[in-house]
Formats: sequence, C-alpha cells, structure tokens
Amino acid sequence: MPTYVVTAATGRLSKQQKNEIAACITNIHCSVTGAPAYFAQVLFNDVPEGNYFVAGKPLSADILFIHGQIRAGRSLETKQNMIFQILESTAKISSMDQSSIQVYIADFPGEQIAEWGRILPKPGQEAEWITSMPDQIRQRMESLLN
Repeated sequence: MPTYVVTAATGRLSKQQKNEIAACITNIHCSVTGAPAYFAQVLFNDVPEGNYFVAGKPLSADILFIHGQIRAGRSLETKQNMIFQILESTAKISSMDQSSIQVYIADFPGEQIAEWGRILPKPGQEAEWITSMPDQIRQRMESLLN
C-alpha cells in the first residue's frame, strides 16, 4: 500500500536519481515498518514550467515534494523516523539541501484500501493475508521481488 509520490520540476531529477530515490524510499519504508517490498510504490510527477506554483506564484526555487500515503497503525515515532530517513537520503541522491525537500506522510485505515484484489490487512497481519491469496496472485506478488 505505501504509495510515495515524488514531485519535481521537469528535468530536475535524472533517470538514475529517480531509480535511486525509488529504491531508497522502498528500502526505508520496508526496513522501518517490516512491510513486504511488493506493497511499496514510488511514482514520479515531472511538472512542466508554468504548472508549478508556490505562494500563488510560479516556482522559482529548487523544491522537491514527497507525499507518502501509508496504512494507519504506525506510531508517530515510526512515521517521523521514515520522514527523516527519506529526507536525508533524497537530499543526498538529488544533491539538494534538505530545506528544499518537503516530505509528508498521511495514513489511511487498511480497511479503506484494496490492493491485489483484496482489502489490506492491519500492520503485522501481512503474512496471513498473503497466505490467503490464490497461488497465482501470490506468485505475481513474489515475482516483483526478483
């Protein structure tokens, strides 16, 4: 379920930087929460000049936004840990000052999310949820890890 959307001006991030940021966010989320990697999604929005505004004015600064949506049930400490790790890692990968990166994490009850054709489990109940999947879906999920 975790979906992280990284928004930057078109051309700000190279393909290599996007690959590294996606891997980093996935690794941070999974190592901190214990969630399987095939739940993690990282999307990039490249915003063309003239379509990016801050304070009602066209963006003139080098800013990167990361919006994470995760399942509810994680402690504030866990969420802040992820925020700081994502902030630090993304700054390093993108060669940006941390003050130019904004990271948001919002959580939603798993009962309000469907993935892989099913309502998501509560944190910590992933193993039972995965075991209950038909073999074909479970194999498709696991193939993403290779």
